[in-house]
Amino acid sequence: MATVLAAVIPAPGRPVELREYAEPDLEPDSAMLDVVLSEVCGTDVHLRAGRLTGVPYPLIPGHVTVGRLGRIRGTLRDVDAREFREGDLITFLDVHRTCNACWHCLVAKASTRCPNRRVYGITYGADDVLAGGWATKVWLKPGTRCIGLDGVDAEAFMAGGCSLPTALHAVERADIGIGDTVLVLGSGPVGLSAIILSLMRGAAEVLCIGAPAVRLNAAKAVGAGDVLSIEEADAAARLEWVLERTGGRGADIAIEATGAPEAVTQAMRFTRDAGRVVVVGQYTDHGDTSFNPHLDLNRKHLEVRGCWGSDYSHFHRAVRILSRPDRAAPWRNLTLERFGLAAANDAVDRVAEGSVIKALIDPALVD
Repeated sequence: MATVLAAVIPAPGRPVELREYAEPDLEPDSAMLDVVLSEVCGTDVHLRAGRLTGVPYPLIPGHVTVGRLGRIRGTLRDVDAREFREGDLITFLDVHRTCNACWHCLVAKASTRCPNRRVYGITYGADDVLAGGWATKVWLKPGTRCIGLDGVDAEAFMAGGCSLPTALHAVERADIGIGDTVLVLGSGPVGLSAIILSLMRGAAEVLCIGAPAVRLNAAKAVGAGDVLSIEEADAAARLEWVLERTGGRGADIAIEATGAPEAVTQAMRFTRDAGRVVVVGQYTDHGDTSFNPHLDLNRKHLEVRGCWGSDYSHFHRAVRILSRPDRAAPWRNLTLERFGLAAANDAVDRVAEGSVIKALIDPALVD
């Protein structure tokens, strides 16, 4: 019987371990994907630490993955009704299922808030289905939205990874205008993608506040006009730095992509009167923060928007962007580091400390 080797988080707060599973019998219109690369992102740091609720451990992480279609049973088609073939290089929407029947789906048009939403590598447990990319193979269940990567190599797509569609959603929510000055708080993968997409959207300048130095250097490389390290400046100094670069007014738009609750308040204070703040970094609960409703929000006539996850449209457009060499260039120039399945703990550690730009799991590597 064929087997699948996977890196598994056995329980909250436990290190990743290798396990072997039997390759399943396929349902109609499903497939086995031979993994080429899978991402290690901040979500995976939170999953190992047990910071997300409702996670069905043991879990095979890896919710954004590129691979080649192996066995196909039945038919898999893309949104243009083109049929996939065995051997095709693809990625897939990590959100496998939303119900398209609840209030959030049908009335609010906010499928990311669907209570029946199921996500590869996050809400499917290893005992239920082989649905995480930190493995030699992933089971693509019926209804999975697959996207062909014609003209996009695996590494180029993974340089964007989940950060690209997430940032695309945030920049869309920010409604950036031509000539705007945008401040991005956070220099991790989401922050870097937000810088690139803000410039693509028409921003005249993008500023970035973050850390550590390796990520700030990457922010400059992808187009940030100026950067500031949080390790060298407190909140008051950061505000002064922003005001000096915006005519004393503050940024037109701020995008918070840090995960630190206090960064939300700072984003409000660093934004000009009648400006806009988009909060995309608060994926897990890191605690409370406080602000002055009069000074920080109401008197400033400020607009604050939350942004949760992404949907198919963001993945689809991300692939289209990366299929254009000129558009893909900033992501192609990012430094990527590969880790084998046996080194998954090291990869998570490196992402948690911010010492890598992007960490990828490569099942072909033997550590």
